[in-house]
Amino acid sequence: MDHAFKINLRGIIELLSHHLYSGPQVFVRELLQNAVDALRARSQYDPDHRGEILIEVLGGKTPALAFLDDGIGLTEDEVHRFLATIGQTSKREAEWERPEDFIGRFGIGLLSCFVVSDEIAVITRSARQGTQSTVEWRGRHDGTYAVRPIERDIEPGTQVYLTCKPGCEEFFTPTRVRELAAHYGGMLPYPIRVVAGKDSHAINDAGPPWRRRFASTDEQTRELLAYGRETFGMDFFDVIPLKSKVGGVDGVAFVLPFSPNLASKRTDRVYLKGMLLSENAEGLLPDWAFFVKCVVNAESLRPTASREAFYEDDDLEATREALGGVLRDYLVGLAARDPVKLQKLIALHDLSIKGLALHDDDFYRLFIDWIRFETSLGTMTLGEYRQDHAVVRFVPEVDRFRQIARVAAARGDCIINAGYTHDAELLSRLPFLVPDAEVESVDPASLAQTLDDLSVDERDEMHDLIAIADRVLQPFKCAAEAKTFLPEELPALYSTARDAEFFRSLERSRDVADPLWSGVLDSLAGEGRIGPHAQLTFNYRNPLVRKIAGIQDRTLQRRSVEMLYVQALLLGHHPLSAREMTLLNEGLIGLIEWGVSR
Repeated sequence: MDHAFKINLRGIIELLSHHLYSGPQVFVRELLQNAVDALRARSQYDPDHRGEILIEVLGGKTPALAFLDDGIGLTEDEVHRFLATIGQTSKREAEWERPEDFIGRFGIGLLSCFVVSDEIAVITRSARQGTQSTVEWRGRHDGTYAVRPIERDIEPGTQVYLTCKPGCEEFFTPTRVRELAAHYGGMLPYPIRVVAGKDSHAINDAGPPWRRRFASTDEQTRELLAYGRETFGMDFFDVIPLKSKVGGVDGVAFVLPFSPNLASKRTDRVYLKGMLLSENAEGLLPDWAFFVKCVVNAESLRPTASREAFYEDDDLEATREALGGVLRDYLVGLAARDPVKLQKLIALHDLSIKGLALHDDDFYRLFIDWIRFETSLGTMTLGEYRQDHAVVRFVPEVDRFRQIARVAAARGDCIINAGYTHDAELLSRLPFLVPDAEVESVDPASLAQTLDDLSVDERDEMHDLIAIADRVLQPFKCAAEAKTFLPEELPALYSTARDAEFFRSLERSRDVADPLWSGVLDSLAGEGRIGPHAQLTFNYRNPLVRKIAGIQDRTLQRRSVEMLYVQALLLGHHPLSAREMTLLNEGLIGLIEWGVSR
């Protein structure tokens, strides 16, 4: 034997108030939505009818509200079918020519009123048949209801009456009702008035600000930025009009004046057919559009049951792509008409733009030539770099870039410092995403090998200095060599192999570790501790180097080599190990003693 499901209305109300809807205040939105749908239904039945919505804050011992509309209304049969059946809605009926005009589709909106009221009274009269009587429906929170015809001659439409439940008084005050009505219905196409005694306030006489007529583009920008400041309480960098035929979306995107956290979800204020859907809607714009915050209205996207988000379907995906295209067109247009402003935008959102460029190939191609990089010849965009250089040359670590920056600049070599977050990864992807692009990772040790060799006589002159330097630097796993290079004021260049920093880090850690961990670190170093993994290249062009090479006092020559070694480390921004700090201290004291004794 089959049995019918039973509905626990209290359980449904609990579900709505604590899990489906964001809070008790949404009853205002649901009643406004029902009223708007009733007006749209009547306009299909009577195209000349315009209609309006009236909200009355009723006085008395117990606060009460009345929501009145002159929409399509309901017959007694429809009251039984739609008001008393959870999940049943008149907007699904096949008789409507344009069912997509309606906001509500689920038949549960009226239940939200039970969150703030124990009883809902509905008085309605259908506009479709002139002889229809007025019907009263009273629903109670315990799941019971009563329907009866009443002798009241009202205009076609619907009146909903709510009596305040204890603890919900704040939602029945005139100020709060006006605030909620404006919040949810400020862009609805039908006039809304809130009346409390003799006070009457029009809620939505202005309409969406982006649909107004403006004398010029500059005026439009000023007015919309003022709207953004009023809406979100901040001054935005710029504003972008949005429009998409897919989804029937229009609105504005405000460019944020700060770089947001990429780990947080982007959210926007979204309206559906003029009704506020959510202030924190996700998924309407592509993930890479992190730099904007939007206010938009959609006419044909599907809402979820809570009406606080859009249903993820092909239409939403197509809308997302269309709006992404609008933002891309804005950026491309900005590059053509105001490149300085584009540079400011990129500088403002530098790290976020780089991060998303790594995960979005189209975004990468759009932005990569506008991203600025530090180079040995100054800061420039990658586009400027590529105009003068067929091959993009970069060093992937900041410290290694600093080793060669001065030498490269003196030689006229333009090398990019790609040691900052995302830079090396971005440049490495260039050949795969940009046709004919070439990149090369520069090794400072290899660059040192391209410096000019000495003549036979110059090598003889430097022979003793190099021999002493090899002995002095052997404990530091560093070899000595002499070359000729610019700038001549740089006496020595310290360069390392790719794994050298790892071994230097192990050495510094071993200096402060206990015996147990010191042994572990020795094991990690392995064969890397055998032989030199760095090179100190003396600059023969430097007058001081030539003087040191000619010193006969071997102790002074050794001290000088030690000081040039430490100086080269500091110029390359290498942290000094404990032994190198000792070398610096002893060398300074030794040189002072030598100078004092003369």
